[in-house]
Amino acid sequence: MKKKIILFKGGVETLGFFSIQLANAFEEMGYQTFIFDMEDQFNSFNKLINFCHKGEATIITFNFIGLSGETIFYSENHLFFDDYKIRCLNIVVDHPFYYYKNYYRLPKNYMQFCIDKKHLQYMKRFYGNIELGPFLPLAGTSYADININANTDIAFNKFIDYDNFLSNRNIDIIFTGNYTPPSDFEPQINRLGEDYSIFYKNIIDDLIAHPYLDIAEAFEQHLVAEIEDISDSDLNTCMANMIFIDLYIRFYMRGKVVKTLVDNGFKVDAFGNGLDMQTYKHPENLIMHGGVNSLTCLRKLATSKISLNVMPWFKDGAHDRIFNAAMNGAVNLSDGSKYLHEIFDNKNAIAFYDLSKIDDLPEITHILLSNPDKMISMSQNAYNITSNFHTWRQRAKILEKYL
Repeated sequence: MKKKIILFKGGVETLGFFSIQLANAFEEMGYQTFIFDMEDQFNSFNKLINFCHKGEATIITFNFIGLSGETIFYSENHLFFDDYKIRCLNIVVDHPFYYYKNYYRLPKNYMQFCIDKKHLQYMKRFYGNIELGPFLPLAGTSYADININANTDIAFNKFIDYDNFLSNRNIDIIFTGNYTPPSDFEPQINRLGEDYSIFYKNIIDDLIAHPYLDIAEAFEQHLVAEIEDISDSDLNTCMANMIFIDLYIRFYMRGKVVKTLVDNGFKVDAFGNGLDMQTYKHPENLIMHGGVNSLTCLRKLATSKISLNVMPWFKDGAHDRIFNAAMNGAVNLSDGSKYLHEIFDNKNAIAFYDLSKIDDLPEITHILLSNPDKMISMSQNAYNITSNFHTWRQRAKILEKYL
């Protein structure tokens, strides 16, 4: 008998969207699924009890949703998923050190998946007792596949319409994502006094100067330089207390990349919040649309020529923005990772820029926009690669082995 599958929505909209895509894929594969609504926990819990008996189900969650001490599932001496003998598969879409405290209250039948190979190495080193699945990158979704009314929208009458690629795509450059000014993290940087502040800022300066460094590798280099005989246990604890540096460097680079294009005369349509909080020489080139949901992002990607991406410091993984852009015909313009180079190099499917040479970005962008035939070829190649290997259907087939 096939396992029943429990997923979650509510809270982080993007993660709920991923869960729904997985649920659709598993249902196509013949599985029964139930989506627990974290914003309606009481009613969802009652439905969950009726959905499965002991030993019948597996949960698939992201970032410990449902496994973070929620009172609906946790009591003083019991975890619902343990009592019901439910297998727990958790896909962690951030660096594992964000969830340092969660590793001390895991379910009995727990397996973790990481979206970056560096994260997987980190888990093997610092949490060798935890069962790990294989590297599992995020995936892409086609707007046309999930929008039942797509044929009423002129932009999607022929999806993807390469004959009218430019005329159907009225956004030259899209950026999807939020921005927080790095200055917002200054209180955390300065909270322990001048010596710690200098230490933290040295790490930040190192990452800015050497953006190819993995965040945990940079942390370790600086910590070992300060405490030569630091243990792995203490190293792990210290890293978990420095996640604000990861956020600082993400937003610093995100802001710098967008600012470089905006100040060099390129219109950037930003779907997300915060990018208007930094100063520009030509602010008229930044077109703010505010925060939108995942479906709207896909729809806008399908009307964009270029999708500008800044990786969230994944040095051997991918982000869903890459695969979503490809599935909706937008040409990816992104910094690289080892994994992205493995799957896209020599295939004319993506345009890479170098975070250490951001001044080259305007020229790379200009060459793309002035060569529509090249963009069409790149779009087709990226779509073919992604639709064959990097959709949620493919990810569900991998997860199926571990249910």
